[in-house]
Amino acid sequence: METSKNQAVLLGVAEGAPRLSHSNHGVDYYTFPLAVERLSGAVDTLNVVLSQPLLDRCPVAEGECYRLTGEVRSFNNRSGEGARLVITFLARTVEPAAGEHENSLHLSGVLCKAPVLRRTPLGREICDMLLAVNRRYGRSDYLPCIAWGSLARRCGELAVGDEVSLHGRLQSRTYRKVEGEVESQRTAYEISVMELE
Repeated sequence: METSKNQAVLLGVAEGAPRLSHSNHGVDYYTFPLAVERLSGAVDTLNVVLSQPLLDRCPVAEGECYRLTGEVRSFNNRSGEGARLVITFLARTVEPAAGEHENSLHLSGVLCKAPVLRRTPLGREICDMLLAVNRRYGRSDYLPCIAWGSLARRCGELAVGDEVSLHGRLQSRTYRKVEGEVESQRTAYEISVMELE
């Protein structure tokens, strides 16, 4: 098996104009939210990051539909605000598009934490995993993955260090966080596993 693969395709609607995110090696990077509708009608709002040269070739406008290819990335947020592990979609290509929304990815990596198999309050089986996917130059992305039902049971049998190859989608999920007497709404990003190879 290939030890590392991170390929994703999104087709959705830009929910905002790109805004400057950061600079790296003299290149400016911008971010914007992309809304991708699921078959169920629910909508995943995903954070897209793209370079200035890519934005120059294909300007992104709020309300327009685009098809993007790229990879899912993670980094540690050390600001103390928001999620500690930040998940984004790094675009490699962007083009205007039309048609049905798309959200598919293929990941291969190594399980870096023991999977946690549990049941929801309604009794449905669910398994949480953390997959380390290598980049070039010795860095890795740590991507939270979630599986349901019989697939969750299969994932629950995996062990730390196992090589895993999967197909799935990048999804967003809102939840309530209570700290002391303050309640806030947060958004989590994770890979919904549709198939194990």
